[in-house]
Amino acid sequence: MNISILRRIGVLFLIAGIFFSWSCSKAGDSNVIKIGVIGPMQYSQGKGHWNGAELAMEEINSSGGIKVGNEMKKIELIKADSNEIASITDAANAMERLITQEKVNFVIGGFRTEAVLAMQDIAMDAKTIFISVGPASAELNKRVKEDYDRYEYFFRGSPLNSSYLVKNSFIHLGYIAAVLKKTLNLPAIKVAVVAEKVQWVEPVIAAAKSTIPAMGMELAGIWQPSQTASDVTAELSAIQRSGAHIIFTVFSSSVGVTFVRQAGELKIPALMTGINVEAARFDFWETTEGKCEYVITSANYLENITINETSKKFIDAYRKKYGEMPSYTAFTHSAISNLLRTAIEKAGTLDADALIPILENLKVETSSGTYKVDENHDSIWGPGYSIIMAGQWQDGSFKGIWPNNWKASDNAPAISYEGVAPVKFPPWMIEAYQ
Repeated sequence: MNISILRRIGVLFLIAGIFFSWSCSKAGDSNVIKIGVIGPMQYSQGKGHWNGAELAMEEINSSGGIKVGNEMKKIELIKADSNEIASITDAANAMERLITQEKVNFVIGGFRTEAVLAMQDIAMDAKTIFISVGPASAELNKRVKEDYDRYEYFFRGSPLNSSYLVKNSFIHLGYIAAVLKKTLNLPAIKVAVVAEKVQWVEPVIAAAKSTIPAMGMELAGIWQPSQTASDVTAELSAIQRSGAHIIFTVFSSSVGVTFVRQAGELKIPALMTGINVEAARFDFWETTEGKCEYVITSANYLENITINETSKKFIDAYRKKYGEMPSYTAFTHSAISNLLRTAIEKAGTLDADALIPILENLKVETSSGTYKVDENHDSIWGPGYSIIMAGQWQDGSFKGIWPNNWKASDNAPAISYEGVAPVKFPPWMIEAYQ
């Protein structure tokens, strides 16, 4: 037979084989829901992303999967290490791979705002639903309002946006200041603000400059170390000289460990409160060698407080599987179990355009409270929805101290959770001011 003919036949068989393989692959893919989990997997935030998603997958798949129309489909997770703390380019490439190579149905995760803005554009261009679990910047959801047709596929999962986080943290600050003032009979309270130098923090700094004086407290100064700083003794020495009674922290990365460890060594007579993502980790006591005693931070999950049954079941299952308390990035569990599963089963399809109106009108109990979004696809804050609790490290345990008879307004009912503990003060602070 002519060699050229044999070559043509060979090419035809090759094409047929590729087509057959592709067809089988797509047929196999039709039996699963592919969810991309993207985050800095070498860091605690990314591990939280993956653990929460993995737990949701195991729970759902063991019960038969998610009902899509008349079919039951299992979940398949695709892990993508964004390396976003170090590189925005790496983060964008990781998102591109999830969508173009892995052909995921949905994406959840993300952490650093600067990187998520780039990832967001890639997902939106592909018309892929992206539920963020990590970045706090309100800028992400402003895009939905400004260009809905392009950004309608983006939803915030957790945390609350930076404006709400700030509001919640200032409520914590006011509560701590009132207790401190009463306990130590201080005529006035001075507050030092320490915040990592990244984009999402800028609105917090701006708010602190006006809000702290408006709350009747003196702003002792503002310090902004790098998010990965390994030495903050210069900042701590300046804070000690300022005579601050409270250190208001705004940390989402590893500097939160460094700051607490070194502050504990110096025994600065000031109470720490605010946002410190690392301080809400179950292993923070060991990480800081006990130097975190008396540190207060905002928290989604606490050992001694149960928000609702969904939260209790999640925390119990997470601790049993991973041996630690979940970080806020483990909200990927609720993003799958409560948001996507509910929307998919209501719509009876995986089609993004069909799911969007359902997600927009969804009101569902999650591990962090009742979830609902506003017109910007931003999760709603407040009583009856999601609020951020405050916890304090006491005797090696991270205990909830707020809300404790909190009223959102004069006419609102007081909110407390069973198990709330009283605030404790360092003995060296009591000695310094009494």
